[in-house]
Amino acid sequence: MIARVASGGGKRESRIPVEDRLFSLVLALLATETGLLKAEILSTVRGYAERFDTSGQNANLERQFERDKDDIRELGIPLETVESPDRPGDNQALRYRIPKGQYDLPDEVRFTPDELALLGLAAEVWREASLSADSQRALTKLRSLGIEPRDPVIGYAPRLRVREAAFEPLRQALDRRQTVRFRYFKPGEPEARLRTVNPLAVVLHENRWHLHAFDLDADGPRTFLLSRIIGAVTPVAGSTFEAPPAGIQDRVIAELNELRLRNSADLAVTAGSDAEVRLGKRAVEGDEDAGVIRLHYTDAAVLADELAAYGPEVRVLSPESLREAVRERLRAVAAAHRDGVEEAS
Repeated sequence: MIARVASGGGKRESRIPVEDRLFSLVLALLATETGLLKAEILSTVRGYAERFDTSGQNANLERQFERDKDDIRELGIPLETVESPDRPGDNQALRYRIPKGQYDLPDEVRFTPDELALLGLAAEVWREASLSADSQRALTKLRSLGIEPRDPVIGYAPRLRVREAAFEPLRQALDRRQTVRFRYFKPGEPEARLRTVNPLAVVLHENRWHLHAFDLDADGPRTFLLSRIIGAVTPVAGSTFEAPPAGIQDRVIAELNELRLRNSADLAVTAGSDAEVRLGKRAVEGDEDAGVIRLHYTDAAVLADELAAYGPEVRVLSPESLREAVRERLRAVAAAHRDGVEEAS
């Protein structure tokens, strides 16, 4: 997402979004105490470096940089111009920087727990952006110019990680609007099936990542759990698609929430058990005397996996389909242990 170094002069790549280029510029200017020369910015920062001409024909790129400076300042970011003491009045010797002390949040600004949770989710989506491969290459390039980036820039990297291996290639496919293939295991099917899809949105719902996409084989929209994607996500060469409609992420989350509210399960939990403590926190209704709670859920297979792990601490009262799904998992566990005992004997 951020600063990337072009591998050669004049190399042209796909158009970088404006917001991506501005963010890359801000991060680069925050990374240095002494500032960067215009030539250093144009040759190293993502959004400029892809179009930088080493022969010096960069008039259009310089005008773009001038407009970007104005845009950054209009956003309230304190971009400074520092004149060289050895070359006063020489515009080519001007250095640009963003003083980190002026850009930091004021000490009196505090976040509520809910606000911190939202920031944490945003950080999880960002996925360590300021320490990505693009950023590391850019910082390495700056060091090669004799500029040592300030360590505090590393503080911009979120500490949250996305566990599913499919997340990053899907994010890249979304950015590039590129069709992808992957093998997907759907509960109830004997093996994973190959899916070819146009990714439209990746959303977090009930602490699980979901991909909403147009399934080319099924000729319709489908939503997939990233945790059920088996193996690599591979792009389909030369296959792209139109940008998804605005607000699609909100629509997908709303649909998942509606699905969750339509599904409810009544569970009998053992008093004082781990199941009572953990599941009770999510209960929408409960009868403490009877030891019964009601939960909403989105995916029956995911809930069945969780309930089976509690063993005798929880019993499904309804629906019958969920009760049978839990029984199947417990039978599979019992059979596996029987087989293990027989082999050992």
